[in-house]
Amino acid sequence: MSKTKLPEYDHDTIIIGGGPAGYTAGIYAARSGLKTLLVEGAATVSQITITDLIENYPGIPDGIDGFELMQLFKKQALKFGLEIITKDVLAIKNNAAAPVIWDVTLEDDSFRTLSIIAATGARWRNLEVPGEQEFAGRGISYCATCDGPFYRNKDVVVVGGGDTAIQEALFLTKFANKIIVIHRRNRLRAAQILQKRAFAEKKIEFVWNATLTEVIGRDFVTGVKVADVQSGGIKEIDAEGVFIFVGRLPHTGIFRDILRLDAGGYIITDDNMRTSAAGIFAAGDCRAKQFRQVVTAAGDGANAIYSAELYVEELKGETY
Repeated sequence: MSKTKLPEYDHDTIIIGGGPAGYTAGIYAARSGLKTLLVEGAATVSQITITDLIENYPGIPDGIDGFELMQLFKKQALKFGLEIITKDVLAIKNNAAAPVIWDVTLEDDSFRTLSIIAATGARWRNLEVPGEQEFAGRGISYCATCDGPFYRNKDVVVVGGGDTAIQEALFLTKFANKIIVIHRRNRLRAAQILQKRAFAEKKIEFVWNATLTEVIGRDFVTGVKVADVQSGGIKEIDAEGVFIFVGRLPHTGIFRDILRLDAGGYIITDDNMRTSAAGIFAAGDCRAKQFRQVVTAAGDGANAIYSAELYVEELKGETY
């Protein structure tokens, strides 16, 4: 069988996303000699960069600030010659004239690639309650590391019961007078080591079986309304700050029409990070999976780029 000439293209792979998954994929790609471009989002940042302390990443026994860890990822990627730009991807589509080529459109540029690594991550979910939008930036925050110092000697509320909520509540004890954790269940979902620390911390109080129904205030937040999930009763809690950690929403809008997503909007892959579209692989928090941590995102990134490399080699082997 005669071979056909591979259509013109700019890159072997384009990595979309500048978090642990994206940069790990970039490190492996650049080191293996793939012609690679990593596109960091201009309007979004990796959640790791706003994490005060990461103490479960292997090889760093004393823990590390999330921003610092990402700078190390980037430094290592640049060492191997990875090309990096900071722009937002507006669209991705299969090139009709060359089906094996993907067109990646940025705000002022476009590139043609044989493969794509989707490592776009996720953002924090909003509560969608009255007062949340009105007081955003005026008492409502989704990042204790960013805004904690503004609440020195004040009473604040933390909404959520997972790892992030409890970790951020513990961080807030450095500044706040009192931290009231509101959780819709009667027990936390956070790791046991975090629960142990939180229960031992005198500044932290818990309101169980409760949901936040409204944020109240004047120019700034003055409190919240909370509903008991069993009785439906409403009570007010005075607070000058509200920190919300109730899950994530994946940044997968640009893939909605070309990839298979689950009910939550996460990209569905197989064990080798292959998606429903040939040539597109997914890694990190945007991927449908059970456990989302820095170390699992990094593992996803390495796995995804290996699968992409095999895919690209196969494409080139079928052409000349």
